[in-house]
Amino acid sequence: MLSAEISRRWGAEGLPPETIKIKFTGSAGQSFGAFMANGIAVTLEGDANDYFCKGLSGGRVILYPPRNASFVAEENIIVGNVSLYGATGGEVFLRGQAGERFCVRNSGVTAVVEGVGDHGCEYMTRGVVVVLGKAGRNFAAGMSGGVAYVLDGDGDFKTRCNMGMVEIESLDESDAETIHALIRRHYDYTQSAVAWRVLSGWKEYVHQFAKVMPVEYRQVLAKQHLDSDAAKLASI
Repeated sequence: MLSAEISRRWGAEGLPPETIKIKFTGSAGQSFGAFMANGIAVTLEGDANDYFCKGLSGGRVILYPPRNASFVAEENIIVGNVSLYGATGGEVFLRGQAGERFCVRNSGVTAVVEGVGDHGCEYMTRGVVVVLGKAGRNFAAGMSGGVAYVLDGDGDFKTRCNMGMVEIESLDESDAETIHALIRRHYDYTQSAVAWRVLSGWKEYVHQFAKVMPVEYRQVLAKQHLDSDAAKLASI
């Protein structure tokens, strides 16, 4: 309802970042943060159910366990299944794991999470996903766009990745900078222990990330780069 009102008054562009800030505590139900618009920044100290941030259209959502929780955050699920289904914009930082089908049909969200169940990034078309932990089987099934970075400490991620439309690449300098910046923000927002470990041992951890890149998407990016270079030369 809040996002609908923002859209009626200010259109698809919404409001400037963090115009509206909301802090929640406790257990959120189904579809928390669904269809959220630009200009809203939400923090939830607790957990959330299925369809978390379904259709997210902008803004930022931060989720972490209660500060007095006795469990290890990165070893426990904090959101249910089908998080960020069909999301088109915005940012999400999750201190903890997500259930199955995380970022299914993600079309533009940037997300950091500390582990995902089966079918992660299924049918993803755009956006950036950083997984600071285990990813379940059938990761990237039908993934045609966007990029995912998975911390592959055990070196066995490829056995759980669906290679039908993607390839696993090594990071370049730009990738490393992108991941480091997102993990730094993840720590700043959530005080994540795993983020702190990765940042503290960055020279070691940076080599453990697997970059999941859709084959056709990479070709499109390469063509755009060539067209841009050609346009620059033509203008000289």
